[in-house]
Amino acid sequence: MNRARLLTLNAALPVLDYRVPEGMTVVPGSVVIAPLGPREILGVVWEEERLPGQSVPEEKLRPLRDIVPIRPLRAELRRLIEWTADYYCAPMGAVARMVLASGGAMRGPSTVTEYRLTGGMPERMTPQREKAMERLEGEQATIRELADLADVSEGVLRGLVGQGVLEPVVVDIDRPYPRALPDFATPELSPDQHTVAGELVAAVEARKFSPILLDGVTGSGKTEVYCEAIAAALSMNRQVLVLLPEIALTEAFLRRFADRFGAAPVVWHSSQKSTERRRAWRAISTGEAQVVVGARSALFLPYANLGLIVVDEAHEVSFKQDDGVRYNARDVAVMRGHFEALPVVLASATPALESLQMAESGVYRKLDLPSRFGAAQLPAISLIDLTEEKPERGRWLAPRLARELFARMERGEQSLLFLNRRGYAPLTLCRNCGHRFQCANCSAWLVEHRFSRKLACHHCGHEEPQPPRCPECGEPDCLVACGPGVERIADEVAEIIPEARVAVATSDTLGTPDKAAEFVAMAETGAIDVIVGTQLVTKGFHFPELTLVGVVDADLGLEGGDLRAAERTYQQVAQVAGRAGRGSKPGEVLIQTRHPDAPVIAALASGDRDAFYATETEARRHAGAPPFGRWAAIIVSSEDEAEARDAARRIGDTRPRIEDIAILGPAPAPMALLRGRYRYRLLINARRSARVQDAIRDWLAPLDLPRGVRVSVDIDPYSFV
Repeated sequence: MNRARLLTLNAALPVLDYRVPEGMTVVPGSVVIAPLGPREILGVVWEEERLPGQSVPEEKLRPLRDIVPIRPLRAELRRLIEWTADYYCAPMGAVARMVLASGGAMRGPSTVTEYRLTGGMPERMTPQREKAMERLEGEQATIRELADLADVSEGVLRGLVGQGVLEPVVVDIDRPYPRALPDFATPELSPDQHTVAGELVAAVEARKFSPILLDGVTGSGKTEVYCEAIAAALSMNRQVLVLLPEIALTEAFLRRFADRFGAAPVVWHSSQKSTERRRAWRAISTGEAQVVVGARSALFLPYANLGLIVVDEAHEVSFKQDDGVRYNARDVAVMRGHFEALPVVLASATPALESLQMAESGVYRKLDLPSRFGAAQLPAISLIDLTEEKPERGRWLAPRLARELFARMERGEQSLLFLNRRGYAPLTLCRNCGHRFQCANCSAWLVEHRFSRKLACHHCGHEEPQPPRCPECGEPDCLVACGPGVERIADEVAEIIPEARVAVATSDTLGTPDKAAEFVAMAETGAIDVIVGTQLVTKGFHFPELTLVGVVDADLGLEGGDLRAAERTYQQVAQVAGRAGRGSKPGEVLIQTRHPDAPVIAALASGDRDAFYATETEARRHAGAPPFGRWAAIIVSSEDEAEARDAARRIGDTRPRIEDIAILGPAPAPMALLRGRYRYRLLINARRSARVQDAIRDWLAPLDLPRGVRVSVDIDPYSFV
């Protein structure tokens, strides 16, 4: 091979050809360093016939500089990159960048110098040094990482190194991980669990593509069952990937995994230090990492010998990425299983309607766990009609729910209140002039957070302190919080039951694995009486003493006209209801609603999941919505509103006229301003048989839009903001 075609990681660059110097051997999948003008770039050698481009004459080819000392990307992974880019209308380079996600894994020494506190004291204490020493207790990392953790400059830390307060530690980055043992602690399974586990083990041993929907009620022991399939893969020396929807779930899973297999799995998520990501990436690429547990990005890592993929809580919306490459990890996991010829287990108590339809049509195999493990029973569910049982003025919990909270507290049992709204209140306004506090970068209201004493935007992250007076009329002490968030509900619980120990569980309070682990430990040891949480608490957690779940506002998710609003509401409420009664004590669920006759609320009250899904399926079929039709969105944005509007109109004016494809818009997006960019949207509804991606590519490719305009395509969108 004397010439090489490169897929670069820069989506703006075309396909590039290079000469392979004498003595250098490259193959498809080799990761190489190549010159581009005065700089160097990273690229992946690709099969020329699969990456069309204009061929460059031999005499004009520049030589490759070097080969990165990692294993070439396997053909199966290259096919996944191609499929993902094609299906989601994304540049192949952007997808390949997710594979090579750890820059440290590509280069550098195998050791790094980290630092830790020695216990000594500096000659002169300053506020910055005191803060650093307080925050770095028990931490060990590089100077840069410690500076981020302590929120001080690197100079402050280097001064502490000079005075012996911090000491260097040379760490072998690529040291091996402890080995998991398939038979370390084999669990006792129920007859139903044993049957389903046998099916999963057989699928792993067959070494064939097999998409499996593991449909089990909450508390049925789905994790224990698919761990038997993990054990089978380990016995065959094959790697396993387990995808989790939230980082907060990772710590609880790691502990359960270590109890079962005698060692923790390899972890992959965005909160890791760069050295941890390097170590994990290299162990995955060599096959040394046996089981990887991670967020959706772990799906694109270069596994050497993958034998099983498990997508836990497979219905979760957080598996859909809404920026960059807008892929759905659940669906891409199935395709990776197809290319790698291995089973993919989608585990859920409330599967996505699309997954159920795939099982109904015979594409997926469906395995059921219809009852809870052991003596645990599903909780009793009751509705509280808020039009009849009204909360007291200024409160949000109905009297019956408040009484049940107190009764559980008296019995030493735990309760959980669910409201999918972070912060204290979703809207703050001036009682004098009516001014509403809106984000400067988004068309969204600022949410009051009393814990941090700030007003925050949940879309762009903008924060500002609560002002002492209205910025519009200047009136002091006039701000009013409108509506409840979890912090406000926590305050109400403290008023009703002053002695109750209340914990707020949201992405704000459990934003790191360590904080999540601390929360779980407190709940398990009985240090918490009432948990108030958002969707974060609807999945994965198992608290045996939790016997009451109260849904504060079951109607909240039905607002906004989202295609999947009813399905999401059913999933969230059913999942949070499943946290009750998982031990020996019976559980109860109280659902507050103003619309008890709404189909989704009635289905939750009756426990008739199949009837709800049947009704929802027929509604989707009638509307030509997924899984019977296809949706796609084109989002046009610019920092200049007129530029965004004009570009959207140009795109709309050139829309193709294709049978089986309807194009709606352009219109301002519901979130018309997001992170400082004005947004317009076109929606596409098509039959399943229509070649939507080809139509979009042919439509957009000839357009020459201003440099400030950004056009993104979202295939199978989940967010309609």
